[in-house]
Formats: sequence, structure tokens, C-alpha cells
Amino acid sequence: MFGYYLNLALRSLMRNKMLTALMVIAIAVGIGASMTTLTVMHLLSGDPLPGRSQHIFYPQVDPSPLPDPENTHKPWDMMDYRSATDLWSAHRADRQALIGRSALRLTAPDMNQPPLMAQVLSTTSDFFPMFAVPFQYGGSWQPQDDQQRTRVAVISSDLNIKLFGGANSVGRTLRLKDSDVRIIGVLAPWRPSPQFYDLVGGRFSNGQTADFYSKPQEVFMPFSSSLDINTDGFMAFTCWRAPDPGTSMTTSPCVSVALWVELGNAAKVADYKAFITDYATQQKALGRLTHADNTRMPSLMQWLDFNQVVPSDVRLQTWLAFAFLLICLFNTVGLLLAKFLRRSGEIGVRRALGATRGAVLTQCLVEAGLIGLIGGFGGWLLTLLGLALIRQQPVAYADLLHLDSTMFLATFVMAIVASLLAGAVPAWRASRVALGLQLKTL
Repeated sequence: MFGYYLNLALRSLMRNKMLTALMVIAIAVGIGASMTTLTVMHLLSGDPLPGRSQHIFYPQVDPSPLPDPENTHKPWDMMDYRSATDLWSAHRADRQALIGRSALRLTAPDMNQPPLMAQVLSTTSDFFPMFAVPFQYGGSWQPQDDQQRTRVAVISSDLNIKLFGGANSVGRTLRLKDSDVRIIGVLAPWRPSPQFYDLVGGRFSNGQTADFYSKPQEVFMPFSSSLDINTDGFMAFTCWRAPDPGTSMTTSPCVSVALWVELGNAAKVADYKAFITDYATQQKALGRLTHADNTRMPSLMQWLDFNQVVPSDVRLQTWLAFAFLLICLFNTVGLLLAKFLRRSGEIGVRRALGATRGAVLTQCLVEAGLIGLIGGFGGWLLTLLGLALIRQQPVAYADLLHLDSTMFLATFVMAIVASLLAGAVPAWRASRVALGLQLKTL
């Protein structure tokens, strides 16, 4: 029976090609606009560690000595050096990684390359297995390298291509600042979206979150040996007072270190929350912390939401695109209503020959669905064009944009559903016109 309805729908569409083209174009343009922005939203707000993010947490304590009588101050996005290293040294999580950022002058002594400023991520050995970082050559350092302050490094795929033409550079030497480090690993192309492990200050950025979608750092080094090389310390997120001249990282009045932990089950999560609360209470008793009750431990996805990683202009564009789709659907409703009611005579003959109202309704909906399918194909092409145009824009996430299988299927599903919704009222009206009036139109 469906084949019969489909045949009738094709004949009806071919009978009035101009009206059919108008409806298809209306659906295609609306779907193309909405799916372009929805695809951008989907890619920017997705889970960067699917299947693992529910086990990844971001502990926070509040090192600020400033008074907070109304208890409104949230912990800063990073911790002071001592708090972060104390929590890490306790080894209370399944995996844990300290993170500090710096920019250092880099050269490759045995290559004819000019010096460059490299973004360096100082971390610990658990960083790579915890975040499922892929390797092209070699591997990461071991826990004992963190303790022994071994001068080794892992470099990004882009830096390996820039310095060594993409060849296996394990065992080669880099000079960071004035110290030599040995390359022990080269990452495979890796582009987490967003750059979740180094995500701070998003809610203060007024929608300017481009850094969250930039490429990963070029050099990864053991946390301890990085401090030996970079005696100036890590980039500070904020300070509660100006550091004194010559202040070391261990006593700096700034927050500049982050800690990520992996916890395998709910019991371990509860235990770790109690642990950081007890730690803050202990440090308050020692006179080092002021706000012992101000601790947090958001999950990875909660941390992304808190930092508002999706740019505000993308959210606005998505709402505007769906509003435009709604306008296109209203136009399609009017066109379908005119099309179905003009066929009152044909529908009357079918009713007189025994067709039920439900059969007429189904026939009209099949025709509307076919229009949606054709419009979905046009919307898919317009979505590809829209994404291609966005990739030409100077935004950090431009090269991340593509239409994955999920959004490809969603394009056609949305087109068919939208056309069925648009055709529901016209189909219902066509099936409810009195039989006598329908026959009189012959």
C-alpha cells in the first residue's frame, strides 16, 4: 500500500513542478541554515572524552586570603602550587595529573631551524593514559621520571613536522631556554575539542573562547623538570596580591597549577571529595588557608558547562537559524494547503470509491514526507556549503568543522519530520472536506 501512495505522491509532485520546487526550496533552505549552525553547536559542545568523561574530575580549593563575609566567592579556576602538589602527592586517585603552562624559547640544535617560542605544558605521567592521548612514535615518560626530574619531552605532531619533517624524532634533542631535553615520544595528530585539560576563565571571556579550540601545546614535559628549566614558574591565572621580587613558585601569591583526577566509581568520588575537604580544613588550622569550606570537584562535563565553552554568538546563530526554519515551515504549510485543497475533486472520487479519510490523510502525508526527503537532500548540500564557508572564517575552531554521520542522518530526519509537521494540518483539512462538496468540483 505504501508503494501505491508513493506512486501517487510522485505523480502529484510532477503535475505541478513549480509549486513542488517552491516547497522543496523552502524546506532545503530552512534545513541547510539550521543544520549548519546545529552542526557547529554539536561539534563545539560534544563530549571530548566519550565513555571516560564521567570518571574525570577537577578538584578545587580556595587559597584566597581575602575576606568573604557573604560566602559568595567561588574557588579560582586554578590552585596555588602547594595545594595542587599536596593533593597530587597524596595519590588518592586512580590517576592524577598536575598541569602548568609556560612559553619557552625552543631550538633543535642539530637542525637548521630558527628559534621559536613554544607553548609548553608541564604535567605528570598519568596525563597521557588518563586523557587517552595517541602516540605516533615512542611513548610518555614513567612515574619515576616525575620523581627523578628527568629532562625528557613529548612533542606534538605539528612540531615534529615543522622541525623534523614528520620523521621519527625519538632520541633527538631539543633545547628549551638554555637546557637540553631528549624527545621520548611524538603524538599522533590529536585535536581535543575543546582543549578541556587546559580550560580556565571561560565565563570571564565575554564569549571569546577561541583559545579553547586551539591546537594542543607543542611540548609536554615532566612537571618537576620543567620547573628546573623554567625558574620563572608557570603562567599565573590570577594573584591575590602582587608577588614580591624573587618569590618562588612554592610561596607565590598566585594560582597557576591545575589538577585533574580520575576516579573509577561513585564511592571513590565521595572519598576524594571528603579528602579535599579534610585537606582544606587542616590547612586552615595551620593558618595557610582562609576558606576551608570553599571546595569544589566538578566532573569534566560540569567544568565545561561552568566555563561556557560554546561561544555565545554560536548559540545566538543557532536560535536564529531555527527561527528561520520555522518561517520556512509556515510557508510550506500554506503551499501544501493550497495544493491539497485544489485536488478536492480527485480526493472526492477516491472517497466515493471507498477510500477512508485515514487513507486520504496517509496519502497526503506520504507526499509531504517525499517533499521533505527531497528537501533534505538539498539541505544536506547547503549544510556542506555552509560549513565550507565557516571553515574560511578566522575562527579557531574552523578546521574542526565537518558533517559527521550523526549530523548527516539528523539532516534527513529533521527534513522529513519538519515536512510531516508542515503537512499535518493541510492533510487533515483535505481529508475532512465534505464528500458532496468534493464531487461538485468535478
